[in-house]
Amino acid sequence: MINEQLLHPKSIVVIGGSNNVHKPGGAVVRNIQNGGYQGTLRIVNPKEDEVQGIKAFHDVKELPPTELAILVVAAKFCPDYVEYLAAEKEVRAFIIISAGFGEETKAGAALEQRILDSCERHGAALIGPNCIGLMNSWHHSVFTKPIPTLNPRGADFISGSGATAVFILESAVTKGLPFNSVWSIGNGKQIGIEDVLQYMDENFDAERDSRVKLLYIENVGNPDKLLFHASSLIRKGCRIAAIKAGSSESGSRAASSHTGAIASSDSAVEALFRKAGIVRCFSREELTTVGCIFTLPPIKGKNFAIVTHAGGPGVMLTDALSKGGMNIPKIEGPEADELKAQLFPGSSVANPIDILATGTPEHLGIAIDYCENRFENIDAIFVIFGTPGLVQLYEAYDVLHKKILECKKPIFPILPSIYTAGPEVAEFLQKGHVNFSDEVTLATALTQIMQTPPPAAPEIELFGVDVPRIRTIIDGIKTNGYVAPDIVRQLFACAGIPMVPEMVSAKKEALIDFAQKVGYPVVAKVVGPVHKSDVGGVALNIRTPEHLALEFDRMMKIKDATAIMVQKMIKGTEVFIGAKYEQRFGHVVLCGLGGIFVEVLKDVKSGLAPLSYPEAYSMIHSLRGYKIIKGTRGQRGINEQKYAEIIVRLSTLLRFATEIKEMDINPLLADEKDVVAVDARILIEK
Repeated sequence: MINEQLLHPKSIVVIGGSNNVHKPGGAVVRNIQNGGYQGTLRIVNPKEDEVQGIKAFHDVKELPPTELAILVVAAKFCPDYVEYLAAEKEVRAFIIISAGFGEETKAGAALEQRILDSCERHGAALIGPNCIGLMNSWHHSVFTKPIPTLNPRGADFISGSGATAVFILESAVTKGLPFNSVWSIGNGKQIGIEDVLQYMDENFDAERDSRVKLLYIENVGNPDKLLFHASSLIRKGCRIAAIKAGSSESGSRAASSHTGAIASSDSAVEALFRKAGIVRCFSREELTTVGCIFTLPPIKGKNFAIVTHAGGPGVMLTDALSKGGMNIPKIEGPEADELKAQLFPGSSVANPIDILATGTPEHLGIAIDYCENRFENIDAIFVIFGTPGLVQLYEAYDVLHKKILECKKPIFPILPSIYTAGPEVAEFLQKGHVNFSDEVTLATALTQIMQTPPPAAPEIELFGVDVPRIRTIIDGIKTNGYVAPDIVRQLFACAGIPMVPEMVSAKKEALIDFAQKVGYPVVAKVVGPVHKSDVGGVALNIRTPEHLALEFDRMMKIKDATAIMVQKMIKGTEVFIGAKYEQRFGHVVLCGLGGIFVEVLKDVKSGLAPLSYPEAYSMIHSLRGYKIIKGTRGQRGINEQKYAEIIVRLSTLLRFATEIKEMDINPLLADEKDVVAVDARILIEK
């Protein structure tokens, strides 16, 4: 629970506050005082009479009633302090800086639980333990630096790690990114990242609140809550970016040991973020760069102009933007000739617009004006301007400042000379601007933003899916494991997923008769072994009854073989759809190019069931191999509409069959007309 005593306490007590500002107890007192806290600040320290100019209490029993308590004492003392302060001193909010709880030992977890029980019993809010604190415009209850510029239009930053929060703040401050609040939730025993988002969502004021939310997440405790409130905030006009650390197996283990919580599957998190509309980042620099982009006016298209006085960075930025699917259109014609005539000889206006190292602040302003007013096919302007040692950067940055205020098109300032032009850049930032010192990092961050879909609609696509029949089939399955091919076919029929004509039998003659009816060529596959190709259990392009009979005899000798499946052989591009049930998240649906290379190429995109049609299309279009799906080099593309339809129908089936723990349809054969499932397996666990 988040309450007024936590956010705007009239009184604060620091248990363990000291005069040593190089230790947490002293540093938090210093930061609260330097932050201009207007309420009453109290200190409890049994060894000091005065702490940083404030009379100290030697015992908590001497305290008058207080609203917020910050604990900076050994973990073993915290439960008793919390219980006493809540019961006897009316404390209704706690920030516990101390470590040594559930992130370390079972005994520490027991201490943590006692603290939570006391808070719940007395209706108190709890931040931590194992955190750096909470900072907003009312009070700076953190023991760390830096203390960023705070204003209501700055970013709200919520972090599951205190040290990482500090490093992210360091990255942000150098870019000029302002903050509205900083939440370090630590172990998140009561208040996790999802709870902070819930509070911000339920109390959102469009006139007063920040519209930028940055998250550092190590473990997703409540996926449904995160999805609901992040989506809601984004629909209200907010923009959210997040790092989810622990994507590798080793990183997942490290994240879990850090917070004492179970790490989340990376594919599940990826799917959750896509469904919510959260921009996923992979580094501190990328997160703070995305945050800075969020502070600028939204981009309305993908056509960009680059104004630079250094050719190399302009080329690197062009490459990075193009790689991300954005356009640097060639600028030509009478307007381009006019601009070139106003610049020094040797300047280029084709885009990038290179005004040369000798270009003046006036030239910079002229180039920006042309991009804003004369070049209609430009949606945003990137300005690279460092120190060539030939111009007064104060003047150049003043021109840039004025143009940012005047222009309707977003301007991205890339000022790389933060060492040789530190004072000039600092003055530019003090005027309320942000700076992107590296052009490629900016392009990467912008690509992530542009490729993140909006929040998905919450409705479930039920048309054409027979949910009651699906439940009847699932309920009729009595044993766990991979289901028989006929059950797969029944379930797919209920969902409207087309399958290639097939027959499964242990009788050779029946299969030969079937092949005659559907027509040769056919495919034969062993039934029983999970990985058919690995054991020689697949035979393609069978054109005669004699050939089929030989393959039948051979495959029935394969270990664990129970029958043979014969299918009509069809041609097309191989694509893939899979799904896996993730605890707490539900089904993660995957799509990509199929066949034997799906595990090698790993070109798959994930979505969280149930999926909408826009989500399915977004997944397909995000694949690195999308050009193959679309059609390339004379090859016709596949029917994207039917591919997306199967993804959506499958996700609906899964939504009503949580007993399905794994599913693979690999491959589906697709051409410009049809998409047909060829091979599938379904794992049931009840």
